[in-house]
Amino acid sequence: MNGVLLTQFIQTELNGIYLFLKRNKDEAIVISSATLFLSLNRYHPIWNEWFSALLYYAVLPVLTIVVCLRRNPLDFGLKRGDFKVWGYYAAIVCLIAAPILFATSFTPAFQKYYSIEHFSLINYSLVNCASLFASEFFFRGFLLFGLKEKLKEGSIFIQMIPFVLVHLGKPELETVSTILTGILFGYIAYRGKSVWPAFIIHLFINIFFVMSVNLL
Repeated sequence: MNGVLLTQFIQTELNGIYLFLKRNKDEAIVISSATLFLSLNRYHPIWNEWFSALLYYAVLPVLTIVVCLRRNPLDFGLKRGDFKVWGYYAAIVCLIAAPILFATSFTPAFQKYYSIEHFSLINYSLVNCASLFASEFFFRGFLLFGLKEKLKEGSIFIQMIPFVLVHLGKPELETVSTILTGILFGYIAYRGKSVWPAFIIHLFINIFFVMSVNLL
């Protein structure tokens, strides 16, 4: 009798697990694959940081969208979205961020971490433009838009968590500040229905800050 009850219990639970995964199939695919890609990028970087970012943050997520989710990658924030909304956000955030970035660029921790020998603004901008776009697509595109259908605004907070974690090892102030910027970037992308404003703001912050450290 105990064996029969145990068998029934196992069957019931296995069926429950199956139904749970079926109900949350897309979310399971997005979160699991995103976690896998982050781990692979950490333990198995390919060639250099730029190429690894493109592979793990853009190419593999796009393949996941097409093959596993059977959806159009453009629906993951790559469209123009609502420019009338996000255009104002991008302009205002960049204007507010500029003096803050300039002031913090003189702190010893940031000077030590971001000083680049033989710094070339053009070369740095070109290389980081591609890697930052891949990063923004991963967090504010693949994760945010992959989860927003079911989690709604909660997807903004979900994508913020790994965004903060990938900054571990950088200056403490920067890592802590990504809690706020991760939520802000996510909200703007969510509100503007596009990853582009987050990319523009992130690119401006990165290039302006590194330029302040190395050229000013």
